[in-house]
Amino acid sequence: MHKRLNKLLCFAAVLTLLICCFAVPAAATGDVAGAVQSTWTKAQGQIKSIVNDVVFPVIDVILAILFFAKISTSYFDYRKHGQFEFAAPAILFACLVFTLTAPLYIWGVVGI
Repeated sequence: MHKRLNKLLCFAAVLTLLICCFAVPAAATGDVAGAVQSTWTKAQGQIKSIVNDVVFPVIDVILAILFFAKISTSYFDYRKHGQFEFAAPAILFACLVFTLTAPLYIWGVVGI
């Protein structure tokens, strides 16, 4: 056990030394903030359309599938135990409503 620990510590020390030797410092010159800001303004419309047309619909579909699956499992639990659990379907429904209506107001919140 002692020999294995020594090998592991030696390996970690050599790895750390190699990382330090091969690390290359990066320095930015010029107006980095201006470059990032101009890139953001140019890509803003594309990002907005991708999020509205791809990201939100994918999240909506996933939440809808989870919602209907949870409704069905809650129904089967109700048939088995006689008690319907509302918490999980209600949370999934609230999330689904939030993501369905998010494209209408999210860009105002973000500031676009």
